[in-house]
Amino acid sequence: PVRRISKDEGVLWHAPASPATHTPQRRHTDHMAGNPYLRAFGKTWMKPLTLIALIAPFAYLAVLWTLMLTNTDPYIMGFNPVQWTHHYLGDTAIRVLLATLAISPIRDITGWQPIALIRRRIGLAAFFYAFLHMLAYLGLDREWSLAKLWEDVMLRTYIMLGMAALVLMIPLAVTSTNGMIKRLGGKRWKWLHRLTYVAAGLGVLHFYMLLKVPTRKPWN
Repeated sequence: PVRRISKDEGVLWHAPASPATHTPQRRHTDHMAGNPYLRAFGKTWMKPLTLIALIAPFAYLAVLWTLMLTNTDPYIMGFNPVQWTHHYLGDTAIRVLLATLAISPIRDITGWQPIALIRRRIGLAAFFYAFLHMLAYLGLDREWSLAKLWEDVMLRTYIMLGMAALVLMIPLAVTSTNGMIKRLGGKRWKWLHRLTYVAAGLGVLHFYMLLKVPTRKPWN
């Protein structure tokens, strides 16, 4: 039988469930999936707690900028708050994206299906932080100059990789609605969302290559 895609599950970065078997591991996952406490948590608390966890990094950044701009703690982000900000947003984006990719393996290993219900919001949060990462670089580092941004993309491989990852995430975010799933058809939609793995790989390479770039000191 064809497994129906639920309202919240059938969105960003979907992976099909593993076929059912009658192994001891399967019996263990069935027992875990039927746990009444986990079932109650998935029904009542999982979505709001996930939303709070996804908003927390942005709220933390807003607090730091408030403390800096009000001179309460002007060096709370170091001597280069601009660089600290876009690095922080980039780190957050890649962590959230990798968390998105972990949803399906966790579901398949544990058999706890409700965890798939938070995949949409985690995937959209990954795109949100990646987009903010790019905006922070464009606005704070390059003074909203698209020409300077394009020059960096052409000259710096790690920026090119990061931009490619962000571009690949755009169609994933745009097609994250149930309406788009129906328009594209389940098969084509799933193939499109395999781009997530490419985007994640490019994001990791972007992060790794960025670590190899010498950091400019504030007195340079």
